Amino acid sequence: MLRPPPSDLSLAEMHASVRIPHAAGWLRRLGAFVGPGYLIAVGYMDPGNWATALAGGSAFGYTLLAVALASSLMAMLLQALCARIGIATGRDLAQLCRDRFPRPVNLVLWALAEVAICATDLAELIGTAIALNLLFGIPLLAGVVLTALDALLILWLQHRGVRWLEALVAGLMMLVFGCFAVQMVLAQPDWAAVFAGYVPSASILTNENQLYIAIGILGATVMPHNLYLHTAVVQSRAYGEGVEDRREAIRFATIDSSVALTLALFVNSAILITAAAVFHAGGQTEVAEIQEAYELLAPMVGTAMAATLFAVALLACGLNATVTATLAGQVVMEGFLGLRLSPVVRRLVTRLIAIVPAVIVTWLYGESGTAELLVFSQVVLCLQLPFAVVPLMLFAGDRERLGAQAAPRWQVVLGWACTVVIVAMNLKLLWDFMA
Repeated sequence: MLRPPPSDLSLAEMHASVRIPHAAGWLRRLGAFVGPGYLIAVGYMDPGNWATALAGGSAFGYTLLAVALASSLMAMLLQALCARIGIATGRDLAQLCRDRFPRPVNLVLWALAEVAICATDLAELIGTAIALNLLFGIPLLAGVVLTALDALLILWLQHRGVRWLEALVAGLMMLVFGCFAVQMVLAQPDWAAVFAGYVPSASILTNENQLYIAIGILGATVMPHNLYLHTAVVQSRAYGEGVEDRREAIRFATIDSSVALTLALFVNSAILITAAAVFHAGGQTEVAEIQEAYELLAPMVGTAMAATLFAVALLACGLNATVTATLAGQVVMEGFLGLRLSPVVRRLVTRLIAIVPAVIVTWLYGESGTAELLVFSQVVLCLQLPFAVVPLMLFAGDRERLGAQAAPRWQVVLGWACTVVIVAMNLKLLWDFMA
C-alpha cells in the first residue's frame, strides 16, 4: 500500500523523518526504531497513575499489583496492534475511523477521544502543579496556571524534530526509574507479599472500593489517547514500502513499545509497592493525596531523601506526559476531522479545557480536592477506552485492508478478550454507581 498524499499524512512534520540504516546490522536497525515506544510509555506512568497507585497501595496493600500487571500486559498487546496497523496502512487510528465509519459515528468517536485527552491533560496539569508546590513552594493555584507555559517547551522540541522529543522523554523516564529504584530500597517491602500481590484476588471484583480503584488503575494504564498516538508516531520512521520492510518495521516497533512498557510497569508497581510498604503497613490506609504521601514519606521511611526523590519523579512524569497529550490531540483532531490547526492553537485549546476545572477545584477545595479529581479523571479514561479499543480491533484483524500484515489470529483473539474484560469492568462500575 502506498503512503497517503502529503496533505493527509499523520503528524506530517515528523512523518518518515527518521532514516533507517537498511544495510546495517540488526542492532543498529532496531536502534533506529527505538523512541516511539517511550513516547507511548510516558502515558502509562503519568500523575494519574500515581493517584490510583497511591490510593490502591495504601488502602489494600499489595492486592492491586495484579491489576497493574494485567493492565500492562493488555497495554503491550494493544500497543503492538497499534504499531501494526499504523505501519501496515500508513494511516493512524483516527484516519482509519474517518475512512470507514459514517460521519455521525465518526463525530461521536472524535468527541469521546477529545474528552479522554482532556482528562489526561487534567491529570498531568494537576500532578505537575503539585510537584512544583512540593519542590519549590509555589502555591497550587499558581502552579496550575504556570503549567500552561510548558506549551512553549513542547513547541520548541517539535521544531527540533522527533528525535529530540524522544531523547527528552527517554531521559526523564530514566530519571524516574532511578528515583524509584532508590525508593524501593528505602521502603523495604515484604517481597513475599509483593510477589503474592501479582496473583489475582477475588476481592478485586467483589469489593466495590477495590473495583473502583482497579478500574482507575486500568484507565490510567491502558489510555485511549495512546492508541491513537502510537498508530501515528510509528510512521516517523522511513521504513520503506515493501512487504518485508513493513514486516521488519512492525517487529522492531513491537519490541520498542514492549520494552518501554515493561519500564513503565516497574514504575507503576514501585509506586503501589511503596504505598503498601510504607503507608498500609504503617496503619495509614487512606493516603490518596500526593501531598500527604510526600509529607508522610520522610518520617515513616526515616530519611528526607525519600520525599525529595518522590517529588522529583512526579515533576519528571508530569513534564513528560504533556508531550504525548499534545501530540495525541493533534492526531485526533487532524485524523477525525481532517482539520489542521497551528500547534500553538491546538496546545492552548487543550490546555484551556483542562485548566478550567483544575482551577475551579483548586480554588474551591484546595489540596483536598486534587486526589479525588485525579482518580476520577482516570475512571473517565477507562469509560472512554472501549470506544478506542473496539475500532482498533476491527482494523487489526481486517485482512482485506492489511493483507499479509494483518494481526495473527492469537493476537486478535487475545485483543478481543481484553476488550470484553474492559467493557465488563465498565458495566460493573456503572451498575454499582446506579445501585
